[in-house]
Amino acid sequence: MSNVFDVLRKDHEEVKKALAELEKGPTAATGASPDQLKVREKLVEQLVIEESKHEAVEEEYFWPTVRDKLPDGDRLADEATDQEQKAKYVLDELKDLKGDDPKFEELLSKFTADGREHIAYEEEQVWVPLRGVLSAEEADELGTKLEDGKKLAPTRPHPHTPPKPGILKAAGPAVAAADRVRDAVTGRGD
Repeated sequence: MSNVFDVLRKDHEEVKKALAELEKGPTAATGASPDQLKVREKLVEQLVIEESKHEAVEEEYFWPTVRDKLPDGDRLADEATDQEQKAKYVLDELKDLKGDDPKFEELLSKFTADGREHIAYEEEQVWVPLRGVLSAEEADELGTKLEDGKKLAPTRPHPHTPPKPGILKAAGPAVAAADRVRDAVTGRGD
């Protein structure tokens, strides 16, 4: 079993690592070659896939737990899911852009700043009080749900889908299956 905080920390570390790599460049504006831009696009593609899965399982399992377990859980979860919804719009637009499109770097820069802010919010504002109310068994059970859920989660951002657990549980499997078929047909994520 995996503790929820270990699962989420691993995801956050992978995102921060990808963002740091992308910040190093090179970019179209700094003279990146076509091959370097392709590598950059692939890294963003993988970031979009992993973030989409991460946010989907958080919305399905993690934020409902925060709402149930913490006295101000609704406020904390509302703030976080609002941040995540905004990020989905950015990622949805970013996923279709080429590395030489000026908007690519603009959106990536926005996602980088917002992503780091969201990670800090979650780790500092939410995890601290949640650790105090979850038993070790509950933390392990939630971690397992997150890990298992990511295996079947959507691989694309779906900003028009409300971040409501009931909707996600009902529509999520069909949306995720459609995403994976599209990924297979297009070679996305290879």
